[in-house]
Amino acid sequence: MLKAREIRKVLNILALHYGNTGTALHFQTPFQLLVATIMAAQSTDKQVNNITRRLFAEHPDPASLLKLSVQELEGKIKQVGLYRNKARHILAAARMIMDEFGGEVPRSRRELMKLPGVGRKTANVVLSVGFQHDAIAVDTHVFRVANRIGLADADDPLSTEQQLMANIPRKQWSAAHHWLIWHGRKICRAQNPRCQSCPLTDYCEFFRNRSPKSATPPDG
Repeated sequence: MLKAREIRKVLNILALHYGNTGTALHFQTPFQLLVATIMAAQSTDKQVNNITRRLFAEHPDPASLLKLSVQELEGKIKQVGLYRNKARHILAAARMIMDEFGGEVPRSRRELMKLPGVGRKTANVVLSVGFQHDAIAVDTHVFRVANRIGLADADDPLSTEQQLMANIPRKQWSAAHHWLIWHGRKICRAQNPRCQSCPLTDYCEFFRNRSPKSATPPDG
């Protein structure tokens, strides 16, 4: 793992390159962000945005979404992976939001994770992006990039999140989450990372210790 001084340098470089980035998902409310984030698992943000543009125009909130049957929602989101499971989870989450939270998306991780289809990563996305709370959501990009660079040295997302929280100043948690995602999409790809274009090679443990063609860490 990188030393504290190196971590500061890495964060400064990431901020310089990705400082104004945010989520690529399109939404207007925390509920829409929740739905889009559930849908985004094993799908691209572009694919999700194409679907939610029409879905949210007709069903922008949990009450209106609950007018759909599971089969009707499946038909509207079938372009995303695991759409049948996602349709059931989304409607069940909407029902719980209406019945137990007064129609409002809860603002705590514990309550968010009670919702069907919502794990820690999705809860952290909603907290960070939807409610501007300090949180780090570890998706496949964040896991891969953080462990390659040396911001973390972990075998699972939860340990990666805990190490990132320890190594990154709290005020930068949410921003760093986006920086790592965009760096993973643009340069530090799972296959054939573009090390020759990377501004972090002076600090990156992956670059220093292994060739760019060597095996990549798991994306679990």
